[in-house]
Amino acid sequence: METVYIDKHVELVNECRNGNRKAQFELYKLYANAMYNVALRIVNDDAEAEDVLQEAFLDAFSRIKDFRQETTFGLWLKQIVINRSINYLRKRKLELVSLDEVEVADEIETDFEETTLKVDAIKTAMNELPDGYRVVLTLYLFEGYDHEEIAHILKITENTSRSQYMRAKRKLNNLLETKGVAR
Repeated sequence: METVYIDKHVELVNECRNGNRKAQFELYKLYANAMYNVALRIVNDDAEAEDVLQEAFLDAFSRIKDFRQETTFGLWLKQIVINRSINYLRKRKLELVSLDEVEVADEIETDFEETTLKVDAIKTAMNELPDGYRVVLTLYLFEGYDHEEIAHILKITENTSRSQYMRAKRKLNNLLETKGVAR
């Protein structure tokens, strides 16, 4: 069964195709906060997240005629934001070490659903993670990508994605424990 996407902003998108600046501003107002948060979770810097946001919207509006509406505008824009964010990290020389040939112990099971943690403590701890850990953790947990997709986006192997994810979870748990946040 094929997934069907219903875009409630299709009229605004069509207006944007016709060069309507007001429609562009309306779409910007609708998506700016959510897309800024996506960028911020990946680049971990307010100024860079703002730059990513602006560039993503410029890119989207300049390529809006290429948007085939196979997904919603929001999903399409989110992919642009994620790609732009990853590019910003690459400019910072993000290094993800391939761990294909390294023996890695089995993951320690932790149940995040049952864990009640304060949101501010988690945000603070997330910001303290190294870029590679934070990006993989963000793409997997918050953006819903699987390891195959993350590997493709970051140009790493699936094993590296899994290893970075596992290590990020451990590091995040350790940071939360040292801050006295109960698990």
